Amino acid sequence: MNRRQFIQRTAATVTLAAAAPTLFAQGKKREIKKAIMYATVGVPGSVLEKFKAIKAAGFAGVEPMSHMNQDEVLKARDEAGLQTPSVCCSTHWKENLGSPDAAMRQRGVDGLKQTLQDAKRYGATSVLFVPAVVSKEVSYADAYKRSQEEIKKAIPMAEDLGVKIALENVWNNFLLSPLEAARYVDEFNSKAVGWHFDIGNVMRNGWPEQWIEVLGKRIQKLHIKEFSRSKMNSEGLWKGFNVKFLEGENNWPKVMKALDKIGYNGWGIAEQGGGDTPEGLQDLSSRMDKIFAS
Repeated sequence: MNRRQFIQRTAATVTLAAAAPTLFAQGKKREIKKAIMYATVGVPGSVLEKFKAIKAAGFAGVEPMSHMNQDEVLKARDEAGLQTPSVCCSTHWKENLGSPDAAMRQRGVDGLKQTLQDAKRYGATSVLFVPAVVSKEVSYADAYKRSQEEIKKAIPMAEDLGVKIALENVWNNFLLSPLEAARYVDEFNSKAVGWHFDIGNVMRNGWPEQWIEVLGKRIQKLHIKEFSRSKMNSEGLWKGFNVKFLEGENNWPKVMKALDKIGYNGWGIAEQGGGDTPEGLQDLSSRMDKIFAS
């Protein structure tokens, strides 16, 4: 090796070493795509007008409700230039899969199947589904057994369509810990069943970063929602949601760190008040950018 070659190789090595941290950081770059739940958008107008307002605010995607007019949704999606990563079932609260009423459970399964079909048509990769609701009339044990039996009836369709059934943690008095939620999903023994993790809903009696580490790769999509325990304690349970992004008690840096730890690169879907005007949508969008960068 002559002197010129030595200098060139040394310079290249130094340059590469200096760039290594940047390259490593780029390889680890967090990629959470920004969407919003259609049902939270209060901007007046048609589906197309709402979709255009969503796009103009900086969102890349929208989560439609099931049982909408498929052609209208597709036309609006394409004209607005949005993606539809997930579809939210519109029947899962009313048609409880834990109910002792077999006819109600069947309507619930039918609603889930329609949601899967909607998702396939829109190009969504998962559907948001509440598995059961526990109440004075529906015991925890019965809700667990019945809901699993009913969801299993939709798994062949989900597998055939290539759309996952993503179960969400909501205030339904059911699946109240991450360990139980993980077990519930795993007992289906199907890759077609996963989890749609709602960050704000957990704040009532838990910590989202702990759920994220337990659920891990089971998480298909995220609902991004703020919560204030102090408002809940002083003003009433549901008042905890009456805060803007970054003004509640979610520890977003910890949540993001937990998502990084499990290697989550997917969609973060806003389910948050404030989207009743174009300006409100823009505020939600910009605050989400700060959350994802925290």
